[in-house]
Amino acid sequence: MERALALAREAGEAGEIPVGAVVVRKGEIIGQGRNRREELGSALAHAEIEAIHHACERLGDWRLTGCHLYVTLEPCPMCMGAAVNARIQRVIFGAEDEAAGCCGSLLNFPQAFGNRPEIYRGFLESECREVLTGFFLALRKKS
Repeated sequence: MERALALAREAGEAGEIPVGAVVVRKGEIIGQGRNRREELGSALAHAEIEAIHHACERLGDWRLTGCHLYVTLEPCPMCMGAAVNARIQRVIFGAEDEAAGCCGSLLNFPQAFGNRPEIYRGFLESECREVLTGFFLALRKKS
């Protein structure tokens, strides 16, 4: 999660909503990503999608069985769908997202499918929330 937090900070410094994600297999980071929607002009450029994509490339397979996704913010429907489809074993996130979170906050997305990753919430929650809160406070001050 420390690496995901570093990626979130990097995203915030680039003017993106500060979310970072890593995919871990057997204790090794095999994929990582950060939000890049503004940079790439794409609604698909979420941290989780980038991390999952890189992990699939590295393994040469779309199945990420036995892998864990660490993300600083509770995944949205698109990202949770990608995690379920990639057969991610476990999703560990920091801050809950009441507006779009799909691991129990707004929806309980994984429970609707056969592949149900284990969900762990609140991992380094205060650090993850602090990165998000600081970003939005600074953004409001600019406006």
